[in-house]
Amino acid sequence: MKIDLSSNELRIGSAHIERSFLGEAVELSVDQMRLARGRDADPAGFLAIRFWQPHGVKIAVKDPRDPTPYWLISTKNAKGLVEVLNKR
Repeated sequence: MKIDLSSNELRIGSAHIERSFLGEAVELSVDQMRLARGRDADPAGFLAIRFWQPHGVKIAVKDPRDPTPYWLISTKNAKGLVEVLNKR
């Protein structure tokens, strides 16, 4: 899965969201990621995950018209993605 981030938009595959609708991004530890994609998962959350990739990022969605509470993304570079996403 390719993660594309521009100044206006986050795109993963065919899914995309304007950056203005993204809330805080949080790097998840291996244990936090396991729980986020399992026991603690919200069925309305958007998942862009590879189960063999144990690291991830959880990004809050702050669009009142969108019922999706967050995007959960697996990535090898969770720390770097969080730093870029939280830069405003």
